[in-house]
Amino acid sequence: MQEIRYELTKTPKTKPAPGDPLPFGSIFTDHMFVMDYTEGTGWHDPRIVPYAPLQLDPAAMVLHYAQESFEGMKAYRTPDGSIQLFRPEKNAARFKSTHERMCMPVVPEEDFVAAIKALVKVEKDWVPTQAGESLYIRPFCIATEAHLGVKPAETYQFIIICCPVAAYYKTGLNPVKIYVEDKYVRATPGGTGYIKCGGNYAASLISQETAEALGYSQTLWLDGVERKYVEEVGSMNCFFKIDGTVYTAPTVGTVLPGITRMSCIELLKKWGYKVSVDRLPIADVMKAGKEGKLEEVFGTGTAAVISPVGELRYEGEVAKINNGKTGKLTQKLYDTLTGIQWGKLPDDMGWTTKVC
Repeated sequence: MQEIRYELTKTPKTKPAPGDPLPFGSIFTDHMFVMDYTEGTGWHDPRIVPYAPLQLDPAAMVLHYAQESFEGMKAYRTPDGSIQLFRPEKNAARFKSTHERMCMPVVPEEDFVAAIKALVKVEKDWVPTQAGESLYIRPFCIATEAHLGVKPAETYQFIIICCPVAAYYKTGLNPVKIYVEDKYVRATPGGTGYIKCGGNYAASLISQETAEALGYSQTLWLDGVERKYVEEVGSMNCFFKIDGTVYTAPTVGTVLPGITRMSCIELLKKWGYKVSVDRLPIADVMKAGKEGKLEEVFGTGTAAVISPVGELRYEGEVAKINNGKTGKLTQKLYDTLTGIQWGKLPDDMGWTTKVC
């Protein structure tokens, strides 16, 4: 990457004080990273500039054909005051995979990580100091060419913005209730289910509304072909502990390869658990619930880290999990991952990257 140009704000915002509310995704820092792409020139003019609205032509192709990508990650302040990232190279690799599928120019993985580090260093005073709080980082890329016609764009912008966020759970790990979608599908083989593009999430909103109307907070999606195998929970991967074995769906084209998912699998194997990364029928899950063998269910993702599930509803049938309480393994995974992320536990997995 070319040398980053810095244009720092002369009118910094008032930063939240310790203890102030930090609603997720609502308060943004002073600066953003921007880099342009032009066909024939490549990526150029990397810069950190004051956070401001974007100027887009009404014919910008992202608005008409949804050629865009995004990632989600966090920066954490450790007990000694330093700041670190959690497995940023994995986000960079997934961003590359998304761009390849969306016919967008790849951002070199080392440039992706370097841009993240540069912006976090500039915004270091925005990284919260309170327990459980962090700086959420949103890298994304959009097609900016002004053209009506379905084709890969010739110009793009790679942008990174940040926002301080509070602990996802205000009162501890409270299990959520999950509605199993049996009408709509999230992804099909050959589609875009394994990448992070906005269209995947827009298409899921209708099921989210159905779930909320029934008193459930999130949706568990089934496969798009046979409608029988469990895949993802909303914006999270999903795990099921049944009779001692931990199951999670394979990432073979319809399930997002989550960074937290990957980390949980590595920890589970390290701890000696049997992990089955294979297709799991929802019928088997509900049957295990009836037989008392459905011991724990949890979702994994950057925002919440671990989200315990206390109840599943499928075709009118309800399965209660662990009496609606957070399971021991779920709690252990949450404590271990957050301990490593915030530097309160030794990182013997080599997952963290110091920024400053």
